[in-house]
Amino acid sequence: MSQHDQEQPVRVRLPRGKEVMGFVEEFLGASRFRINCKDGHTRICRMPGKFRRRFRMSVGDAVIIEPWSVQSDERGDIAWIYNKTQMSWLKKHGHM
Repeated sequence: MSQHDQEQPVRVRLPRGKEVMGFVEEFLGASRFRINCKDGHTRICRMPGKFRRRFRMSVGDAVIIEPWSVQSDERGDIAWIYNKTQMSWLKKHGHM
């Protein structure tokens, strides 16, 4: 049995508290994105600097966002960006 036949464990962060999962709909510029959230709202979310330097985002990527306390149905911050392996795990386990 080769190493590729064995399923590797995947660590996946799920939304906690007020966080919501969503998908990138459009890049707006200045590290802002339009995100279609699973709770039915479309929010304009900003990407914090810690992600800006490490990740490239594109339309269709799955993210976790944290809605703002003010304008919570319209604005938010990106709290987590899923990679392709994590996205396939989420689909396989019915979170998407």
